[in-house]
Amino acid sequence: MNLSVRAVAYIRNERSEALDDNWDDVASTVELAADVPSDALKGLSEFSHVEIVFFADWAEDVPPAPWHRHPRGNENWPDVGVFAQRNKDRPNRILLTTVELEEVGERFLRVRGLDGIDGTPVLDIKPVFRWSVPRGELRVATWSEELGESYF
Repeated sequence: MNLSVRAVAYIRNERSEALDDNWDDVASTVELAADVPSDALKGLSEFSHVEIVFFADWAEDVPPAPWHRHPRGNENWPDVGVFAQRNKDRPNRILLTTVELEEVGERFLRVRGLDGIDGTPVLDIKPVFRWSVPRGELRVATWSEELGESYF
């Protein structure tokens, strides 16, 4: 099977390293790729949040990154598989973040909380609908709550 994707936009911000924490402090601009018409953003300003699907070209594929590990190397947290965590080193380096949409311009979005570094290719931009988020109570691992305390 041959899969192909293309960048529809690029992340622009002050971060040049994939640091683990304080992403709410980062304002990013998502600039459309040259071959994507500005009309692709039409109507997006009506939404408060968008999902950004991006390709972490700066991360490692799994493998060689481990298929399981203690999140962030913290031995106090359980050794869990790559599909039980949201770390940057993924089988296909595809990441997804829901962000607050601050502004929609002619050929860009300004967002806050996007955990991608400067120059990262964006594969898709999707509005968050009220019905597209989880309904009901979420069940999460205890260690993941600790990890999230300083992420955003």
